[in-house]
Amino acid sequence: MAVLTIIVLFTLFAPALFHTDPHSTSGLQYAPPSGKHFFGTDVNGRDMFSRVVEGARISLLVGLSGALVSFFIGTTYGLIAGYMGGTVDSVMMRLVEILYAIPRLIIIIIASFVFDPILREYLAGLHLKLGFGNAAFVIEGITLVGYSKVLILILALGMIEWLTMARIVRGQVLSLKNQQFVLAARSLGQSHTRIVTRHLLPNLIGIVVVYLTLTIPAVILDESFLSFLGLGIQAPQASWGSLLAEGAQVINPIRSYWWLLGYPAAVMSITLLALNFLGDGLRDALDPRQRR
Repeated sequence: MAVLTIIVLFTLFAPALFHTDPHSTSGLQYAPPSGKHFFGTDVNGRDMFSRVVEGARISLLVGLSGALVSFFIGTTYGLIAGYMGGTVDSVMMRLVEILYAIPRLIIIIIASFVFDPILREYLAGLHLKLGFGNAAFVIEGITLVGYSKVLILILALGMIEWLTMARIVRGQVLSLKNQQFVLAARSLGQSHTRIVTRHLLPNLIGIVVVYLTLTIPAVILDESFLSFLGLGIQAPQASWGSLLAEGAQVINPIRSYWWLLGYPAAVMSITLLALNFLGDGLRDALDPRQRR
């Protein structure tokens, strides 16, 4: 948790503290790490430290948001399937198995090519006016066009990762709904909605939260893989995957600009490792059997 807190604070406040611009070019091409450029520079003379920070911001945003989308869809779907049982459960789970059989890469490519032009056109015509007290400012949609890929990745990855969450929740509900406290609630005449929200869902929170923390690194890895292939975040924006792709292109036997690949890979690995350790810790803390 401490490591994740430090990474999140850096992604939020590093640009203001170090006054670096990830899109500002200079004549210092492939400059090695120094006091002025902590992580060196790339082929366009852009500061790699600010690029890694921007990549962390986008990758963490996609990972967290995509995991939350999968959390809400998977939990709701699994609760309904497990609680209803019978034919409803059978039909719903057959649908999950069909979706499992479709390669996720195909789904994301189709979603990107179909919805990206529509979303970009919508964002370009958007006109938002936000106010806080006496202060008000306007966000023109043209500034949001570059985030269309980010939004599509969040929704597409969230719509893919919910499948496993649904199966986990459904299995837990099947074992819980025949317990005595659920039968007692039914005998007292409580509604199905109240039984699900007040009795089943609280008993699922532990395992759902644990799997949520493990879904975040899975979504980050998916986004990084897609960006590495050129199907995710597009230039001039940067994510860890796009930075790794740029770094891999300049690794050769003659001369290796190792900092272009090493620093993004190190920060990404540390973040994913911390998230997995956090999931293990939450599992131990929230598992009632561990407290006996």
